[in-house]
Amino acid sequence: MALRINDTIPNLTVPTDQGDITLHDWIGDDWAILFSHPKDYTPVCTTEFGAVAQLADEWAARGTKVIGVSVDSAEDHKGWKTDIEAAGGAKAGFPIIADTDLTVAKAFDMLPAEYVLPDGRTPADSATVRSVFIIGPDKKLKLSMTYPMTVGRNFGEVLRALDALQTSTREGVATPANWTIGQDIVVPVAVSDEDAIAKYGAINTVLPYLRMAKLPE
Repeated sequence: MALRINDTIPNLTVPTDQGDITLHDWIGDDWAILFSHPKDYTPVCTTEFGAVAQLADEWAARGTKVIGVSVDSAEDHKGWKTDIEAAGGAKAGFPIIADTDLTVAKAFDMLPAEYVLPDGRTPADSATVRSVFIIGPDKKLKLSMTYPMTVGRNFGEVLRALDALQTSTREGVATPANWTIGQDIVVPVAVSDEDAIAKYGAINTVLPYLRMAKLPE
């Protein structure tokens, strides 16, 4: 069964380069981003981990924890972080799960349940383990993205999506295409014009079913 939006994520206890953690306890009352990789010491993945490290202050400002996943050992992760920090120019202070038995990859539906890693494997053997999961404080999956091996992930977009999720959850609104903080939001269809004007001061009715408004300061 695939892990779907609003499903509660599995409460796994997993080994990391910073010791064992239990996912629900680790998330606590924060938001979390789990981003996975098919193998350590790979070029695209190294640049991605570096990009996540560079955004440390942005994640913290949003009350969000980040955790990596790679299907190599914790000792491999510790060595790889030296390369990540050299490539990214920032400290990689987040933990990386050592998913050597594919428990996380299978629980999050990144690989078939019966899948095993062959001897002498290459990154292509676990290529589908290139996903991003944004998880709310309620431990439910809010968003997921999966990328192919050749396309580096845009963590600016992950940050934008996190902003949109946090805003829509906090304000009870929706966000339009390409929305960023400060832009107009979408007024929910269930809210009347009268109530929307009372709440937002004014609304822009683009279409009968599409009304835009600015959030109060």
